[in-house]
Amino acid sequence: MFVDRKDAGKKLAVELEKFKDESPIVLAIPRGGIVTAYETIKKFGFEWDLIIPRKIGSPRNKEVAIGAVSSDGTYLLNEGSINVLNISEDYIGKEISKQIKEIKRRLNKYKGNENFPDVKNRTVIIIDDGIATGFTIQAAIKSIKKHAAKKIILAVPVAPRDTISLLKKFVDEVICLFIPDEFYAVGLHYKNFEQTTDEEVFTIMRELEKR
Repeated sequence: MFVDRKDAGKKLAVELEKFKDESPIVLAIPRGGIVTAYETIKKFGFEWDLIIPRKIGSPRNKEVAIGAVSSDGTYLLNEGSINVLNISEDYIGKEISKQIKEIKRRLNKYKGNENFPDVKNRTVIIIDDGIATGFTIQAAIKSIKKHAAKKIILAVPVAPRDTISLLKKFVDEVICLFIPDEFYAVGLHYKNFEQTTDEEVFTIMRELEKR
């Protein structure tokens, strides 16, 4: 059990010290991921940026993921769900465009541009505050690979065992502090898991930019 995202971030930083000599770039997934990544970035002076993957929701229930997309337009689809639900290509195309637009809006809001992080030939550490299915983060991983990263590390405080097993296939290493035997939701493993506000994100980014 973690006290909050800051506590989880401090514990994650201990595990990420081993990458100091690789001059990695940390890619935090806002909003909660930037709070979790803060300690690692600050402690080791790692270069950092943001990456925002988004879920593509089913037409009848937006919470059901039928795909996911990253800021550069890289996407993946859950073909099984799409076939079962008989979802049209037209809907998928429109939804991908809509989510890319929302990603770019958020990137511009948080960092003033929508540029994809410069990951070419770099060790990349993706940090979030936890993972459930891992579907959305796969879009981020796929886009980072497309931009020729040398090595990809996924670092999170908590995730279910089957998700960790799945994601290990797509990255060089997964660091997960706690893998519960029974997993229901990320927030259940935190004493305080209140939603991170935009203001908190801006405050952290200003702090990190002072370095």
